[in-house]
Amino acid sequence: MMENIKEIPYGIANFVEVAEQNMYYVDKTMFLPLLEKQPRNLFFIRPRRFGKSIFLSMLRAYYDIAQKEKFQKRFGNLWIGSRPTPLQGKFQVVYLDFSRASGGSGSLEENFNNYCGMVMDLFGKVYEPYYFPGFAQKMEEQPDFVSKLNYLNLHAAESGMKLYLIIDEYDNFTNIVLNEQGKDVYHALTHASGFYREIFKKFKGMFERIFMTGVSPVTLDDLTSGFNIGWNISTDYQFNMMLGFSETDVRTMFQYYKDAGQLQADADIEAMIREMKPWYNNYCFAKESLERDPKMFNCDMVLYYLRNYITLGKSPEEMIDPNTRTDYNKMKKLIQLDKLDGNRKGVLRKITEEGQIITNLITTFPAKEIAKPEIFPSLLFYYGMLTITATRGSRLVLSIPNYNVRKQYYEFMLEEYQDKRHINLNNLMDLFDEMAYEGHWRETLEFIAHAYKENSSVRSAMEGERNIQGFFTAYLSVNAYYLMAPEMELNHGYCDLFLMPDLMRYEVKHSYILELKYLPVKDTEEKARTQWQEAVEQIKEYAAAPRVRQLVQNTKLHCIIMQFRGWELERMEEV
Repeated sequence: MMENIKEIPYGIANFVEVAEQNMYYVDKTMFLPLLEKQPRNLFFIRPRRFGKSIFLSMLRAYYDIAQKEKFQKRFGNLWIGSRPTPLQGKFQVVYLDFSRASGGSGSLEENFNNYCGMVMDLFGKVYEPYYFPGFAQKMEEQPDFVSKLNYLNLHAAESGMKLYLIIDEYDNFTNIVLNEQGKDVYHALTHASGFYREIFKKFKGMFERIFMTGVSPVTLDDLTSGFNIGWNISTDYQFNMMLGFSETDVRTMFQYYKDAGQLQADADIEAMIREMKPWYNNYCFAKESLERDPKMFNCDMVLYYLRNYITLGKSPEEMIDPNTRTDYNKMKKLIQLDKLDGNRKGVLRKITEEGQIITNLITTFPAKEIAKPEIFPSLLFYYGMLTITATRGSRLVLSIPNYNVRKQYYEFMLEEYQDKRHINLNNLMDLFDEMAYEGHWRETLEFIAHAYKENSSVRSAMEGERNIQGFFTAYLSVNAYYLMAPEMELNHGYCDLFLMPDLMRYEVKHSYILELKYLPVKDTEEKARTQWQEAVEQIKEYAAAPRVRQLVQNTKLHCIIMQFRGWELERMEEV
């Protein structure tokens, strides 16, 4: 057993706490010299739960002149510890977290002012020794945030002090406004002489360096003409791996906990990584990184999984961290899923059914354009709902990164269907038990087919087979026993639905390949017979694919064809 095993920093965003309280830290300090070579005002956008806050607090601890003496203690064992840059410990840091600026009982401007004012007052106390006795007192006497900034600007210049501004969640405040108060209030804030924009103008001349992070580039565009020197490095390949964990990071971390005796002696790290990959991995944020970098894991998910494994000796029952529900709900609000028009719904449905979309990545856009269907895929990319997987000519192929995110797309669809016509999902769960353990599939599939027929609103947007497939996928995804793989390539064809048993978690006895066929109502019997025959050939071919044997292991594989005429299920058999 090792002495003092490092704690897992799940949910902890404070670097100093991690460094001083013996927590495990995945070293990202090798990016510091690279950042210093960039322009001096930087924007960096990443999805939620990707380690933005801990990275910013590491920047702060590194550059802060008031923390200079603690460098060895905190950074000694990290990459930068033996290679500090000349700028280490040279700045006074103003650190703002705008997610804290929106709460309070006052108006938007008052709440924002109060929060930022408190930060400045604290700044006065921390850095008074570098100025003159009474500096902090004077700072407190300034009536508002802008006055405090002006006061600081004056004295910092006079005393030759270098200032560094770090803003976490720079877009949080404006996103909340955009959602809850609408476009007009938002516009007033970020345009002409809106107070928010005015503050950004102040920042511009005053700080030697600025680093901001957020989850969307929306505000960026609205503020940048007032702040037109910002440099967006979000899709620069040099910083693709700056946040998130690489597979090597994950392997090293798991090995550490195994060697420390926290994971069982027989824990198979490779098997754990194999299990996690389809759920948490596959993020790529820069086109140039496709060939050169490994795909990145979502760090929070990895820590969640590891913590479960250490506590229970096995992987979590729910592969998706329940805490991310709040992120999901926030994101639903941000992309205004409840207000999606037909075009954006179409984009969402296309992505859900095909798993990808080919598009140009738009790097910044004003809020008023957020509803444009052609911007929508880029927005989904910034929120981590799509990731770069390939190029197609001058455009990018953006795909659903993993099962975790795929589940969220199915939920969008499910909510839409359920909204139109509610089905009791508990009944469905009972049917799935029967399907997985007893091999009784007929009742389940008839139940969904009946729901489909009843749900006339879905049919109005009918494109035959595709739509049936979307509907079945959404309802089948409610079950935990199978991982849904729509359009999986098997023996050079694409099967409609492959229900892949999740054998790491459940002792499922049966697995399924479904082939869904759609006939227009007016088609002849002859057509129906030919279509059925083709389906039989197809499904037999899929079942023979070596990959299927590997995935279904010892379960009994059922190959089921369902033929719909219009929205009626006409024939369903196992072949």
